[in-house]
Amino acid sequence: MTPRALAQKLEAERSLPTGSEERFNGFGVMGLPFSSGHVLALRRFPASSVGAGYTSVWHRLPNQSWSFYADTDPHYSCTRYFGKKAAHTYKTPVILNWQDDYSFEVNIESVGLTWFVNVQATPVTIAMNALGSLLPAQAWKSDSILKLMGKVAGTVLGLQKVNLTGTVPNGQHFKANPKIMWAIKESHATIAGHDLGVPAILPQQTHLQDFWIPQHGLLVFGQAYFTPFDPLKHSAAISSTDQ
Repeated sequence: MTPRALAQKLEAERSLPTGSEERFNGFGVMGLPFSSGHVLALRRFPASSVGAGYTSVWHRLPNQSWSFYADTDPHYSCTRYFGKKAAHTYKTPVILNWQDDYSFEVNIESVGLTWFVNVQATPVTIAMNALGSLLPAQAWKSDSILKLMGKVAGTVLGLQKVNLTGTVPNGQHFKANPKIMWAIKESHATIAGHDLGVPAILPQQTHLQDFWIPQHGLLVFGQAYFTPFDPLKHSAAISSTDQ
């Protein structure tokens, strides 16, 4: 399937993997640094075990300040797990439109964000997808195997440090299952008329607790798992919320 066809299938089915964890099924740009020092990330989860499906954009300024935008309540979006490190969270419409089988655009009118992404298959992503298809289901739940996969992906894809399991800023344990991926071939973005430049490797790789932002952009389809929220163990911080 092309990325657009796979996304359409996820939207139509909206199915969740089994498990007792907080679970999400969808796709996204794990993270994309730009030459200006800005970083963007995208999450589109049609299916969520904690609420309605949602679309979210993460934005890191060159000064390393993070803002999170989502079209659902922040308590049920990415800030449920990363909000402790966010300077701001915003509930606002986030529109994702596919331009063709391998390109899409994301718009957030409230902040003047326009973000175009074009992806492609490469020999390395094809090999990684083939490897992932051979793994049994239990392997995707194993911390030791996920740690090994992260090291392999970081090396062969040139992403630098990658963690597919660890702890997020609000304290929950996470497991990421990147089942299918494409490399980002081209991307450009503007925010409030400011051009973010071209995709580029940051002088210092950025991260949110144990989740490291790859130094090259990938569009990834898969699942994410988090420890169920426990107010005695985990932070409920979501920063400020602007409507």
